[in-house]
Amino acid sequence: MLNEKDIFDERQETKVANYSCPFCRERHDYDVRWLKRTKKRQLPRHLNQQDVARFEKSRDYMVRIDDSLMCKNMRCRRRFDIPSSQTVVFI
Repeated sequence: MLNEKDIFDERQETKVANYSCPFCRERHDYDVRWLKRTKKRQLPRHLNQQDVARFEKSRDYMVRIDDSLMCKNMRCRRRFDIPSSQTVVFI
């Protein structure tokens, strides 16, 4: 059985995104952590035909690690969920 780690190399990336706090309504730039999975250049050795087909169809993608942020306004400082429902992005 082929595992995700056999297909992809993983590394963390930080992207800047602009969000507004739902409590105090102030907008700020926040650092959001993503896990970037890039397809390996070569096939692993122990594959059957199904695994080779799965490897060929796979694409690079990113998964969002952070689900909530803390407001940067010093008077507010409340935690809020990232308002986007998009947690996976294909590259």
